[in-house]
Amino acid sequence: MKHASPGALDRLGDLLAALRAIDGLNEKRPGIFYRKSRAFLHFHEDPAGLFADIRDNAGVDFDRFEVTDQAVWPGLITEVLRRL
Repeated sequence: MKHASPGALDRLGDLLAALRAIDGLNEKRPGIFYRKSRAFLHFHEDPAGLFADIRDNAGVDFDRFEVTDQAVWPGLITEVLRRL
């Protein structure tokens, strides 16, 4: 699964804007967010849709969330805030 292309990130514009507004997240490259010096959240695309990977609670790996449907974006924001 490849990282999201600029076109895919364009489809996530409102979600990215909400993430950019969260204190503690730093977008080092488009769609790739860090918490302090560690990668925290990034996006992937494949034929099944768009996905966000968020650092797990143990800080070891990432958990994947489908974000193709805008209806799930508020839940993703909630999860990001919970993990910060």
